[in-house]
Amino acid sequence: MSIDSPGAGPAITSSAIELPVDSGAGFDAAGTAKTLLRTTRAGALATNDPKSGFPLTTLVNVATDVDGAPLLLLSGLSLHTRNLAADGRASLLLAEAGKGDPLAHPRLSLVGMVRRIDDARARRRFLAKHPKSQLYVQLPDFTFWRMELAAIHLNGGFGRAAAIGPADVLTDIAGAGALIEAEPDIVAHLNDDHAEAVRLYATRLAGAPDGRWSVTGCDPDGLDLACGDRTARVVFPQRVTAPGPLQLLLKTLATDARNTP
Repeated sequence: MSIDSPGAGPAITSSAIELPVDSGAGFDAAGTAKTLLRTTRAGALATNDPKSGFPLTTLVNVATDVDGAPLLLLSGLSLHTRNLAADGRASLLLAEAGKGDPLAHPRLSLVGMVRRIDDARARRRFLAKHPKSQLYVQLPDFTFWRMELAAIHLNGGFGRAAAIGPADVLTDIAGAGALIEAEPDIVAHLNDDHAEAVRLYATRLAGAPDGRWSVTGCDPDGLDLACGDRTARVVFPQRVTAPGPLQLLLKTLATDARNTP
């Protein structure tokens, strides 16, 4: 796939080694990539320095739009912001932390065009995942940016790789306008009136440690949850596009969670 930048070729050139489309038993490549995309709170952003031509890698906080596209809050004083203003092509590395060899854990490289946006939904979703960033959004030089994915590369750990693309990890939001419009009310209702159910979603369905979990976002594919610096993702068993069906599904999930040891 190409990206719309002058002289740009494929977003990731082939290594001449074919990866399997079927990742094999015991490894859900698309599921692993989706989890990394939706739950990772910070990543390494690589941008192109316009003068030297060398890449610059920096650490940034990351959230996702309702379709899964990465969202960034960047300072106009930062070099990566200057670089993106001149050349929007970038790569973002999201990695799972854990004990032992860091290379044994999954990591996801995203490649695409990063553009500045002025969007209330992006602001709300980013701050829900990074509430401390409320300090920065009030400053005039901080702006929101969105990455339009052109290609991805997943390394699931030793011996775990598969050929997947953006369509395999992004959420289809076609026909989901009613759900997207109602998202702020859905999130507020769950957090204000169903805190115990939310805790069970996190601990019983997502396998997260116990704590004061809250919902930070919802989309046709699942719920995003947070507890302090921890995050979790509850994947829906089927796609939902409207508040009514979502309400019924959440009741079923709450029952399942209560019945799960």
